[in-house]
Amino acid sequence: MHVERLAKDKVRIFISYDDLEERGIDRDEIWLNGKKVQELFWDMMETAYAEVGFEIAGPIAVEAFTMPSEGVVVIVTRVPSLPGHDKSDDDEEVDVELSDEMFSSFVFRFADFEDVIRAAHALYDYDLATALYKYSDTYHLFVDEESVREDEYDSIWSILHEYGEYSEVTTAVLEEYGTVIMDHKAVERLVTQFPL
Repeated sequence: MHVERLAKDKVRIFISYDDLEERGIDRDEIWLNGKKVQELFWDMMETAYAEVGFEIAGPIAVEAFTMPSEGVVVIVTRVPSLPGHDKSDDDEEVDVELSDEMFSSFVFRFADFEDVIRAAHALYDYDLATALYKYSDTYHLFVDEESVREDEYDSIWSILHEYGEYSEVTTAVLEEYGTVIMDHKAVERLVTQFPL
């Protein structure tokens, strides 16, 4: 299980199929609201609190989607409280401690440059803020999550998973230890420079 803070009120949790198997949950069972799935959810919330300080306070929205070979991605969002509710000091501290970049992007890894080109062509119709790096002999495509429209999220992830795999490498690591190939508009530049 891997937890990533996307925003002050939002986390993304990745659960591999191995994680599910260890808990005795079948792939199809994840969509049923059974006891095992409820226990898994509260385990996720405990892990999210322990790892990134994300705490459930009030109503939440939960989105989940599967990645064919890797597992399940669950996005949990705290729904804004009613007008007039004052933010706690703790909430303001979170803003200070977490950098925007830390929770507003994701990275996919590609073993082959041809796969990067194919993915770029498939993503061209989406208006995404992207950058391309080379790190550890593989190519890493950074996507600024703020440029991903809510209704296009699943389609974009499906395309990226068709050609590459989700990487837990942060952009800070890529910038420090990797090589910048295209620092902005990577998808558009790849399509222009490498037509299919």
